[in-house]
Amino acid sequence: MALFKFTKAILEMKPIDVYNNGDLSRDFTFVEDIVEGILSIADVIPPKKSDKSLTASCDVPYRIYNIGNSQPIKLLDFISALEQALGQKAIKNILPMQAGDVHTTWADTKDLFSLTGYRPQISIKEGGKNVC
Repeated sequence: MALFKFTKAILEMKPIDVYNNGDLSRDFTFVEDIVEGILSIADVIPPKKSDKSLTASCDVPYRIYNIGNSQPIKLLDFISALEQALGQKAIKNILPMQAGDVHTTWADTKDLFSLTGYRPQISIKEGGKNVC
């Protein structure tokens, strides 16, 4: 949701909060890539396993798959891509790290890829241009 929040603030020339001096990385994924990931797995029935904690019942197996870019992007690079796409600089409110936050997050998509061969394709720069 940072995309919409940051884009709106940049266009309105309002400051955006940038925590940990911008030294954070996140797994930004374009919505079209999320949809493609869902469609790639929608008709795949996971194999039954003997470990019933992984299935809803013996007859209805299910799995939860991460869908994401699997490549953390530095927050300042994300903001830079938005600035380029919008043709306007962000006003950054540089703040310390928030309590409970983490430096880096990303999706582990190896299970999704092993079943479908699907990987997101849209880069942060391309995605920023598509939204703006």
